[in-house]
Amino acid sequence: MKNLPILDLAIILAYLVGMVMVGVYFSRRNKNSDQYSKASGSIPGWAIGLSIYATFLSSNTFLGVPGKAFGSNWNAFVFSISMPLAAWVAAKYFVPFYRNTGEVSAYTNLEKRFGPWARTYAVACFLLTQLARMGSIFFGISLTLQALTGYSMEMIMLVTGICIIIYTVMGGIEAVIWTEVVQGILKTLGAILIIYLVVSNMPGGISKIIEIGKHDNKFGLGSFSPDFTQTTFWVVMLYGFFINLNNFGMDQNYVQRYHTASSAKEASKSVWLCVWIYVPASLLFFVIGSCLYAYYQINPEMIEPIKLQVAAERLGAGVSALDIQNLAATLQPADYGDKVMPHFMVTMIPTGLIGLIVSAILSAAMSTISSGMNASATVFSEDIYKRYFKPGINDKQNLRLLHVSTIVFGVAGMVCGIAMIGVKSILDVWWQLSGIFAGGMLGLFLLGIISKKSGNLEAFAATLIGLLVIVWMSLSYLIPEQYSYLRNPLHANMIIVVGTLSIFLTGALIAQFNKRKELEEIEEPAEVN
Repeated sequence: MKNLPILDLAIILAYLVGMVMVGVYFSRRNKNSDQYSKASGSIPGWAIGLSIYATFLSSNTFLGVPGKAFGSNWNAFVFSISMPLAAWVAAKYFVPFYRNTGEVSAYTNLEKRFGPWARTYAVACFLLTQLARMGSIFFGISLTLQALTGYSMEMIMLVTGICIIIYTVMGGIEAVIWTEVVQGILKTLGAILIIYLVVSNMPGGISKIIEIGKHDNKFGLGSFSPDFTQTTFWVVMLYGFFINLNNFGMDQNYVQRYHTASSAKEASKSVWLCVWIYVPASLLFFVIGSCLYAYYQINPEMIEPIKLQVAAERLGAGVSALDIQNLAATLQPADYGDKVMPHFMVTMIPTGLIGLIVSAILSAAMSTISSGMNASATVFSEDIYKRYFKPGINDKQNLRLLHVSTIVFGVAGMVCGIAMIGVKSILDVWWQLSGIFAGGMLGLFLLGIISKKSGNLEAFAATLIGLLVIVWMSLSYLIPEQYSYLRNPLHANMIIVVGTLSIFLTGALIAQFNKRKELEEIEEPAEVN
């Protein structure tokens, strides 16, 4: 078992206590549900922007992105490049729309537009997405802390989860936002510190890193060929645009923040501030991955313990050391990318700095999880409990419901994290799950906003068809080999693209067909007369 020095443990403990105290401080202001869910519209735009940035920059970014860059190249950075276009659409159309409705839930309008089923469907998609997000982040943070401490991943999830639940339940959205402001700054400084430590320990410095990276094509953005079966530049660009459009336009985590701003202009500013900070900040994590790749190319013997660990995990118990060594020799960087940064932290970062960097990684996890818990509780309260169980709930009861729901979703996120133990890539799992759950929700939302002719029938038929497409694309790999021609030929990241377009285009075409048919029926009697 690894044992962190007392100084590092003290720094981590001080950070966790500090986050809990923030929740205690803001708990005095949460006297009603409006304050708990919307902070009574009192948060400045710059703080909301940093909060959204911190939610984007989760531990999936902190750990998954360097692992991805280590194992392949900068192809995943195209996701960040797609953000400005999605932000432009959100700031111009979505933010004013939500501010005008005044509804704290992002999904209330779907019921007004298409009926109760649409709202319920979108809520189900959102909650599943949040559980997948929180689970992947719990898994990522426990992976790092296990390497540093030797404690079980389950125990780590439990301790960090309890701290997150306490300050989120007590402080509400205001505590979430202000802790995320601090966490956003902390995690960015942590990334810069890691780059400095890698470069300072690298023989030949930056020039050697660039030389190795160029030689092994570590800085490429992917193939520019029009191939949608692989993770080409265009596949990641399309995936990034649609998922970011979903984030800015339909994700309760972000929509709820628009209501905390003092005006629509401040809310729009927060979206752009998030983008202009996140794009260069995310680049830092790709730089970390490339730096680590070059470092271990120069020092290959230092990565052997990780390769042996991964080989042993794959083979399981009861195998010989020779079998483990033979498998380890065949492993590629992509097979152990997620474990590289925790390994570097264990072996190369001096006492004191480990505590700071672990606190930064904790902040990356805690900001996104706390945001997801608060948003999920708000959606459950507004869109499920008040809608179907107790519409006349008073404010005191609603506040208690928000507290209990926050705890429940926090625990559910931990359970999902435990279920993910053993996955190969954090980033890949999160991208695939978010694409599956978000595709139908975004398509339905766009249909309601853009296609004014679409009604309840058209939306229901389109959603049913789109859902069938998403299920087929997600599960067709299970089709037996003799029927392989029935499998989805596209890359998994295309699920959200095809699913969204299937619902939107199908609904719009059905509405157009029905409208034309109605016109023809009106014209026919006129011709007879």
